[in-house]
Amino acid sequence: MTDAGRSADDIDTGKPHSARMYDYFLGGKDNYPVDAAAAEQVTSLFPAVSTMARTNRSFMHRASRLLAERGLRQFLDIGTGIPTEPNLHQIVQGVAPEARVVYADNDPIVLRHAEALLHSTREGKTAYVAGDVREPGKIIAAARETLDFSRPIALSLVALLHLVADEDEPRRIVRELLEPLASGSCLTLSHATGDFDPETWERVVEVYRKGGTAAQVRSLGEFSEFFTGLELVDPGVVLAARWHPELGGPREGDGGGEEIPLYVAVARKP
Repeated sequence: MTDAGRSADDIDTGKPHSARMYDYFLGGKDNYPVDAAAAEQVTSLFPAVSTMARTNRSFMHRASRLLAERGLRQFLDIGTGIPTEPNLHQIVQGVAPEARVVYADNDPIVLRHAEALLHSTREGKTAYVAGDVREPGKIIAAARETLDFSRPIALSLVALLHLVADEDEPRRIVRELLEPLASGSCLTLSHATGDFDPETWERVVEVYRKGGTAAQVRSLGEFSEFFTGLELVDPGVVLAARWHPELGGPREGDGGGEEIPLYVAVARKP
């Protein structure tokens, strides 16, 4: 499943893209000099950014595994990023081979590598749609081709909403994504915060904005608002390294991971 309006040949190498910068932070090679230059600017301001990327990915693994173990069999992952194994479908299909996963992202380079996201188990299914979270209706419509919206779905917006500015109404976006989901569906979020060092994070945000990405970090209170009306899964809203570290074995991103300024939570739709 792809959006015919986008092509893997549409890659803009003239300005940095957040997905390719994230790939750089993870040590990947699917990025361009413009992405590396912006990523190095961020690293100069916040040297632990690569640890932050690994900590975030480890949280995604733990949260997805926990939800699969609790019976979720459908997953919608928006802001997928460039494939880095293990991918979400490998985590959840390792628990439940029949699980179905839909990935969505707006970077053509992710589309170029989408084949790596489509190697499903025989019992399950994975699909990819080129879509922008700022157009939630289009993503939902495409996801309906693979997912059964009468049954619970785990919606994942991991390290995505800090790339959506207030003027794009991220809370409205989350509400519109949750509205068609059945009772028992879950929301998984992670989000960078400037709570512990606001001056540094103002400068980091400026790097992204100069590159054309509407980045915006948020406070604990602002992050918690995304879960209004939902039932938080224990331990609630916490820093990433403190969310069920036992589920992932040795924590990725050790060496300061406890202090990484990344809020996370998982919540259930009643």
